[in-house]
Amino acid sequence: MKFDIAVIGGGPGGYTAAEQAAKGGRSVVLFEKEDLGGTCLNRGCVPTKALLHSAEAYAALAHVQDLGVAVQGASYDFAAMHRRKDQIVDTLRQGVAKRMKASKVTVVAGQAQIQRAGLVTCSGEDYQVEDIIIATGSQVSYPPIPGIRLPGVYNSRDILEGEGHDFRSLVIIGGGVVGVECAVLYRRLGCEVTVLEAADHLLPAMDRELAQRLAMVLKKQGVAVEVKAAVQKIEGTPGAMSVTYADKKGAEHTVTAQGVLAAAGRKANLEGLFGPDFSLELDRGAIVGDAQGRTSVPHVYVIGDAKARNIQLAHVASAQGENAAAVILGKRPPLDMNVVPSCIYTDPEIASVGLTEEQAKGEEIPVKTAKALTGANGKCLIEGAESGYVKLVTDQATGRLLGAQLVCPRATDMVGEAALAIQRGLTAGELADVIHPHPTFSEMLYDAAESLRPE
Repeated sequence: MKFDIAVIGGGPGGYTAAEQAAKGGRSVVLFEKEDLGGTCLNRGCVPTKALLHSAEAYAALAHVQDLGVAVQGASYDFAAMHRRKDQIVDTLRQGVAKRMKASKVTVVAGQAQIQRAGLVTCSGEDYQVEDIIIATGSQVSYPPIPGIRLPGVYNSRDILEGEGHDFRSLVIIGGGVVGVECAVLYRRLGCEVTVLEAADHLLPAMDRELAQRLAMVLKKQGVAVEVKAAVQKIEGTPGAMSVTYADKKGAEHTVTAQGVLAAAGRKANLEGLFGPDFSLELDRGAIVGDAQGRTSVPHVYVIGDAKARNIQLAHVASAQGENAAAVILGKRPPLDMNVVPSCIYTDPEIASVGLTEEQAKGEEIPVKTAKALTGANGKCLIEGAESGYVKLVTDQATGRLLGAQLVCPRATDMVGEAALAIQRGLTAGELADVIHPHPTFSEMLYDAAESLRPE
């Protein structure tokens, strides 16, 4: 069979690239060995947020008496939570399938393998193509810890697919995005949670100040947090696990729990992708690609988590998919990859875009910063928000907005406004020129910007 373009992987990057290429008049075949939507939709972003929403509703009942509301006998149905999650995932998965059909993308179920540039095989069939886009995503990476693959040690897929696991106590190895979101999820359900992070702060890839605020809030909510924790071994059987680690002073501790969640990172998923006579340049097990996704082999592109040194976010993969399709179509890549917001669905939510104050100083850019605190925001007080803030980082000389860090309710929604301001080169004063409605969380953006307005 002949097609203009083969896309391998049906996650956000893959199905976006396929759709855009097909809209551009190219014939496209999309290969997916599991479910359309990839990790994000089926066992990552979407199911996590669906479960977090259910858990948030349950946890909120413990505080409604402060609002003048009385509730008795509240409980949660873990199986029902997962059924709701599955319904959401199924609805969105069907939506992706409809988009592919509407765009006239041929979807093939199975493991695709690149034999050479221009030739992909799947289930015994040959597919001759002009261009190939690799969008195979990532898979769980396990650190070299004795016992890490024992029964009773779970990964994010184990707890997000199907009926999940309802723990009364849980040790999470890894304080990155997956680790802290799962910590919030299970803690809201009354689980005793311990997070062990090897780095010197949670969320190692994000701003230290944000991480420190999150650690403080998590501890207040009852989560045990240990940073600079060197996990030495895992022992036990499902329901009775023990994790031994050395703390930042070198003292040895053992914590016990019903289960252990391995959440120490992900790696590019390239298993079975290359035929015996095909190879391209790799870096630490991921595919090297330039800003447009071009690999070391002409007419072969890579996007998303399969790409070396890439930001592992669904919206990054989606943007790269759209840009790669544009390049193949001979068009200018439409999306600016220099301004990428990051979102974490903890309580409170965390979001960041652009430079942090620390990063700006590292680049020797003199900056001026300002914060607006949740304690001074009417909507935050109305909703009983945890302590947090919106912080803006500006170029001291020009006032241009360089970055924003948010720890507050709806941070993941509000960061889009900051991203737009940074991408358009706006100053803090220009951001403050926009009327923000009252009472809203977004007034914190205004308040921080207003305090940075030149006198």
